[in-house]
Amino acid sequence: MIYTCTLNPSVDYVVHVDELRVGELNRAMKTLTFPGGKGINVSRVLKRLGVDSTALGFAGGFTGAFIENELRKEEIACDFVHVPGQTRINVKLKAGLETEINGQGPAIASEDAAQLTAKIEALSADDVLVLAGSVPPSLPADVYEQLAAETVKRQARLVIDTSGPALRSLLACRPFLVKPNHHELAELFGVSALTKEEVVIYGRRLTEMGICHVIVSMGGDGAFYFGKEAALFAEAPKGTVKNSVGAGDSMVAGFLAAYAGGKPIAEAFAYSVAAGSATAFSEDLCTKEEVETLVGRVRVVRL
Repeated sequence: MIYTCTLNPSVDYVVHVDELRVGELNRAMKTLTFPGGKGINVSRVLKRLGVDSTALGFAGGFTGAFIENELRKEEIACDFVHVPGQTRINVKLKAGLETEINGQGPAIASEDAAQLTAKIEALSADDVLVLAGSVPPSLPADVYEQLAAETVKRQARLVIDTSGPALRSLLACRPFLVKPNHHELAELFGVSALTKEEVVIYGRRLTEMGICHVIVSMGGDGAFYFGKEAALFAEAPKGTVKNSVGAGDSMVAGFLAAYAGGKPIAEAFAYSVAAGSATAFSEDLCTKEEVETLVGRVRVVRL
């Protein structure tokens, strides 16, 4: 079973206005509401691609209940720890440019964190755990390290989609998959903006550290894959970007879904890129039909 863990989930409230007038009354042209958070996005895309998962994390109040209800409507299993307070609301304001206002999540008590750890302790060697997104300030800075250590202890496969010190600290666990973008890769190694040639150098360095699969996304400039079998580059399909939220999460889900289906690495990578692009080209997360339409337009070359 694939488990996704979102420590700081959200209700994503998307508001479209024709023009934002600061200090005046603005009327929305359209509003959309989704369950949000990187791990939750991975679970939603996996389901659309025909792969089951269980969403873990913390949920509180009416907003937490909304997330659970929406996931159940999509037939996604969830096993959240219920906490006092309200799960945060993130506002995505679209008025030509996109402006984001991320809310503050609830405080997570030590006993709540212990409940989540107990769920991780029940994993087995047949399981995959996806750790994705930010860490709430009320949790210890090393909470990901603690959860990763429990995962490795049980010989479950670990997937990491985070950044900064959290990502750096988890590399020693030799994850099954990591997916930084090129900015996060540069930050990881303490260097400035990377050329494609430099992405290859540092991407390969991650595999030398024992990471099985590395995907480095570069938005419209494509993506790289590094692993024991091959180093690959994929050109991103062309299209109109409508949504910047969830594309990276969709890449993780696309790779895991294809890999679980027994596809060769190059095909799994192409499926990953197609999933990320399909989400970028739609207002919500990608559908299976959209991914399969795009995957034939993903050109993968060996390095």
